[in-house]
Parts: sequence; C-alpha cells; structure tokens
Amino acid sequence: MGTTCALFFDLLIVSFCIFIDSVHALSPLLGVHPLDDKYYASKIIKCKDGSKSFARDRLNDNFCDCADGTDEPGTSACPAGKFYCRNVGSTPQFIFSSRVNDLICDCCDGSDEYDGHINCPNTCVMGGNLEYKAGHYISTIRDLGSVDITESKTGVILPDFILKVKGTVLFLIFPHCSQKQLLLKKLGLGYSRFEDHNNRTGPH
Repeated sequence: MGTTCALFFDLLIVSFCIFIDSVHALSPLLGVHPLDDKYYASKIIKCKDGSKSFARDRLNDNFCDCADGTDEPGTSACPAGKFYCRNVGSTPQFIFSSRVNDLICDCCDGSDEYDGHINCPNTCVMGGNLEYKAGHYISTIRDLGSVDITESKTGVILPDFILKVKGTVLFLIFPHCSQKQLLLKKLGLGYSRFEDHNNRTGPH
C-alpha cells in the first residue's frame, strides 16, 4: 500500500507541474493588464495605434503584427511591447517585453520567465524587495552559471500566483495511506528524499 501511495503521489506531482507550466505558457492574456481584458475579448482586435487589426488567435503567438506590440503583450516578439507583471500581493508593474524569457527574473512573481529555462521564485509574498545576486540562480535546463539579478524590487495578482505555484509546499492526505505517510512535500523534490528524511528521523 505504501508503494502505491508513493507512486500515486509522484504521478500527481508530475501531472500538476506539467499542467501549471502549460497553463502559464499558453495563457493568451499573459502580460495583459486586467483593465485590458475586455479589449482583448473580441475575435478581431485592433492594434492600439490604430494601424491594423488581428485575429484573437494571433495574440501572443510570438509574431509581431502590431508595431506598438498590442498583439504580443506576453512575448518578446515586438520591440515596442510592454509586459504586465501582476505581482499578486505586491506592486504590479510593466516591463519592456524584451525582458520576457531573457533568463533574468524581473517580475517578483516570476511570470516573465515562463518558458522553464530558469526557475524564478515568487518573492511577492515577501514584499518583492529581495535582491538576487550572482550565484543565486541556476538554469533548470542548461548550465548557464550565475545570473546577476539587480532589478528584482518589484511586486504580486491571484491568477499568476496560482500559475507560479512552483516551490509551494503542498499538504496532501490520502485516505489509503498510513498516518506516517502524511505527504508534506515541496514541488520538484523526489519522494525518495522525503522517505530518506523519515528513515533518518524515525517515526513521529
């Protein structure tokens, strides 16, 4: 039964992480200010500079249709674009879209680095005023060495907090698992580390 619980938990965690990453990366309104949600609701959307229109399915498709970046609020495709950091719980802000997925965490909620090449912890709940310096960031995909973060003083909105739940502690209780298998686990940590800790500390 213990092995079944462990396998079930690992599958649940992997599925949850994949789901979170997919939603975050594919959200059509990523980088959009909440007051602009209605602006992007129609099937045909006008560029804010009035130059042309584009279909909603071309929103955040990583191809710049509007010179002012209206169609790419969530990517770095348009040089003139602006990305909105919702920063739930802290100070929302706009950053230049060229900073999206550039391996530097500019938004305190980490929403600007959604492609998975770097893991940006959500510092909004801490006020967003932590400075991350060289050696504090390591790429999760390739060895990029140290990244110097000097502009992390930003700010936190609930949808983005949910999308950036990586690193959040989960408390899960499964009815068929013994009490000692109360699963308190951080996303990304293997069940084996949890088991190893239990074996060293003994039953509680």
